[in-house]
Amino acid sequence: MGLLTAPAAVDKREYWGFSLYDWANSGYVTTVGTVLFAPYLTSVAETAACGRVGTTEDPCHTNLQILGLGISPGSLAFYAVTLATLISALFLPVVGAIADRSANKKLLMCSFAWVGALSACSMVFVEGGRWALGTLLLVIANICLGSSLVVYDSILIDIAPPDERDEVSSRAWAFGYLGGFILLAINLGVVTAHDALGMSQGTAVRLSLLSAGLWWGLFTIIPYLKLRNRPPASVVPVGGNLIRQSFGQLFATLKHVRTYPMTLLFLVAYLFFNDGIQTVISVSSTYGEKQLGFETQVLIMTILLVQFVAFFGALAFGRFARRYGSQRTIMGGLVIWMLIVIAGFMLPAEQIAPFLAMGLAIGIVLGGTQALSRSAFSQLIPKGREAEYFSLYQAGERGTSWLGTLVFGLVHQLTGSYRPAIVALGLFFLIGLVLLSRVDMRRGITEAGNTQPTLV
Repeated sequence: MGLLTAPAAVDKREYWGFSLYDWANSGYVTTVGTVLFAPYLTSVAETAACGRVGTTEDPCHTNLQILGLGISPGSLAFYAVTLATLISALFLPVVGAIADRSANKKLLMCSFAWVGALSACSMVFVEGGRWALGTLLLVIANICLGSSLVVYDSILIDIAPPDERDEVSSRAWAFGYLGGFILLAINLGVVTAHDALGMSQGTAVRLSLLSAGLWWGLFTIIPYLKLRNRPPASVVPVGGNLIRQSFGQLFATLKHVRTYPMTLLFLVAYLFFNDGIQTVISVSSTYGEKQLGFETQVLIMTILLVQFVAFFGALAFGRFARRYGSQRTIMGGLVIWMLIVIAGFMLPAEQIAPFLAMGLAIGIVLGGTQALSRSAFSQLIPKGREAEYFSLYQAGERGTSWLGTLVFGLVHQLTGSYRPAIVALGLFFLIGLVLLSRVDMRRGITEAGNTQPTLV
């Protein structure tokens, strides 16, 4: 079965529509969220605080003043991600409840995507001392990304039967990494050749941020055209308008939360290990630049390697899941993640080969653990509450993790070093692994009233 061929039980048009939204938003996730914006915003904040950009030998120790609080410029981007996720904790469950009652899911998904893409495009104006504008745009874009993904993930249940979800989810992640790789490769050329193109490196970075927003917005048109809407099914009967019904559905789910203990245990496990994954992704470029002393071009080339390897890693994990089950495959990936953060703590500064080796290891497990987590969780969701449960799931999804970035930022502020901050993330993978091992998938699927797949 080829990557370009839809599984037999999945409509071809919807397969492409679903897969290409991963392609679309990965332009933002990779270029903005993973590589360029955190170190760029840090440099803008350092310039505002210290009048210069900090270096490994001469870091900026002057804090920004925000509402009377002293904020380290090196921690600003991570606190911004934390703020976005705290807001999302209140906002996304309502989005999910509305989506479950909506007869036009694809418009809801694409509307959030287009607002997020506009915010990403506006990052081209972040320069000089405009760190506050950059922080605001990052918060808006991350909230919109999470909101669009709440609806997007729930569509997986609509288009793929239980036995096909691991495959469809893994392939969509693979398409995402391919799209992110292509855009990042283009941006690498722009940033690397900025002198030849007659622009400063800062201008090249800002144009790359603009390109990510355009990529996200324009390619979202394809899912809008190819996905089809379905009427709401099995929703909780609540009176009132759509907003009141949505809050009523959310409260009903929280009231009966004990009915689905395996679903909730999986969700808690995912919250921990995905916070670790997301934090490693979001801090990797800052860690490489500020702690290990690499130039932006080296960081982009490393992320390109990660993206390229992740394309094959996502497909490989899908095949492992067909043989060993998604739960055991995810657990194996978490063991590798723990080894990665330990290796990251010991990486020597300004030595490219070990840094590239760590990037290779990240690429192998990155897409697979996330893709299989999405498809495994979809098996545990009771009918009629798909988007609502995925809104809780998105609290720990890419670009919206909060506990990991908070811990990373606090450890850096307390120690003045990113090394203890990176190794502290190993605790998230360990806790997630222990909790996931206690999830009885068969029991959870039965409790949710879903059809049992052949292998879990």
